[in-house]
Amino acid sequence: MAKTWMITGTSSGFGKELATIVAQAVDTNLVATARKMADLDYLDAYDHGQIQKVLVDVVNESQIKQAAKQALDRFGNVDVLVNNAGIGYFSTIEESDMEQVRHMFEVNFFGLVNMTTALLPNFRKHKSGTIVNISSALALTTLPTMGYYSASKYAVEGYSDTLRQEVADLGIKVFAVEPSGARTNWAGSSSKKVVPSIADYAKFKDSVETTDQSVTDAPGDPAIIAKIIFDQVNAGQNLPKHLPLGEFAYEGGLSNLSGLIEEIKSHRELSLSSDQK
Repeated sequence: MAKTWMITGTSSGFGKELATIVAQAVDTNLVATARKMADLDYLDAYDHGQIQKVLVDVVNESQIKQAAKQALDRFGNVDVLVNNAGIGYFSTIEESDMEQVRHMFEVNFFGLVNMTTALLPNFRKHKSGTIVNISSALALTTLPTMGYYSASKYAVEGYSDTLRQEVADLGIKVFAVEPSGARTNWAGSSSKKVVPSIADYAKFKDSVETTDQSVTDAPGDPAIIAKIIFDQVNAGQNLPKHLPLGEFAYEGGLSNLSGLIEEIKSHRELSLSSDQK
């Protein structure tokens, strides 16, 4: 039986690269979502009846529910959900626009949650399924001017780790991917930025102003990242719980988490003293 993938945010970046791979895979159906149907025209070249294009803005819960229904009506099952849709945000904490920050959380976190919730009954029914949550290297470590973006991805990590425990005996897998910076529009037209105007934060001005350069200068190759995700999902039983991709994700994550472990250990006696004897 053909395996069905549903991928959000397939108009560009990781989502587009992954959708292109899935669209060409043997015995595989694809449900691809985007906010504009015209952005999915590239899939027509691969369509021989196994592709469904669906209009979804992940901040619109009714569109999410309708998309899940359409996918299940068409193919009978969704085997793999890839929560890829996401946007960036660059600003110091103090100067951030809270309306924009809330919108980013709606896309990066609550959109992912609502998409997953819409398909969990299907996964439970079939006692199988794989949920792939595209997180970020910045959920393993942090950088100045990316605090709220990191916070949205830390939320994805906590959600993924908890959900994994809750569905572990239901045949459902939860896979968090933490890419480093890659050559996508994530830091370009897909993101919002606030250039520091407070003198105390002037040293961060250049890093915010030059975020667009990562569209062409970032080390990560979205096609390679997409292929790794596809291969890992298809590998079967050995699916990682977490997979940092890229040098910054690997080295930065290790350094930050190792430092956290050492800090926790250094306060062992004080930590344990807070429990009532």
